[in-house]
Amino acid sequence: MPNNAGPIYSSLKLLGTNVILDSLCEGNELNRRLTSLGFTPGIGIEIVQNYGFGPMIVNVRGTRIALGRGEAAKIFVQKEE
Repeated sequence: MPNNAGPIYSSLKLLGTNVILDSLCEGNELNRRLTSLGFTPGIGIEIVQNYGFGPMIVNVRGTRIALGRGEAAKIFVQKEE
């Protein structure tokens, strides 16, 4: 069943949540960087650390990556079904 709530910012997800990358927004430079790190639409992402401040740590393709709040706010995700 599709998630009708639409995409949300990854920075709002809780610790241990598994999500699917929906899209990246803004900035060619940031999009290139995130794509080179494995952030591509449809890929699964696990939220490893998200305290609501400071860096957010995610697991993408078996690699842990630290994202600043500004970077995480530009990643739209959907809840994994």
